[in-house]
Amino acid sequence: MKFVLIFGPQAVGKMTVGQSLAKQTGMKLLHNHMTIDLLEPLFGFTPEMWRLTHQFREEIFKSFATTDEKGLITTFVWAFNMKEDWEFVEKICDIFKNQGAEIYLVELEADLDERLKRNQTANRLEHKPTKRNIKQSEEELLSSMEEMRLNSAENEIKAENYIRINNTNLSPDEVAGKIIAAFQF
Repeated sequence: MKFVLIFGPQAVGKMTVGQSLAKQTGMKLLHNHMTIDLLEPLFGFTPEMWRLTHQFREEIFKSFATTDEKGLITTFVWAFNMKEDWEFVEKICDIFKNQGAEIYLVELEADLDERLKRNQTANRLEHKPTKRNIKQSEEELLSSMEEMRLNSAENEIKAENYIRINNTNLSPDEVAGKIIAAFQF
């Protein structure tokens, strides 16, 4: 089994790349808003919502890791300046490693202007109800850049199977093709 973690800042294209990668490889996709958008209507963006989101994902990962599926692709906004995000990534990767899965880390980066355009795409809004308030979503995207470092520093990621892709001018299918070629999926 393969576990592919696609990470990067908001509206960089994690979900759309994940959708393309899933289609091209036959792996399943659990994008981060599948749990967020389930819980947000009940709890709002509160600490309890985030606690449950992480707990749900962990339980899904534990169950999925024991299946005979080809692999799972998931997405995450990883704040590199937050210890708890590093711990969460380690924890979810360990869930799959402990079941003998191969771990792949895919970091996406794109120019801010492009991310602001992508923040309003039909596919994003269709699959992420909490992003439909464009003004609020854009404010969150911009303010997060002041509080969090959402792309890694050079040589910060030490994983064996790691790739960083600037997808500012690439389609999701092109990015998925690069991932497939790099990791020989």
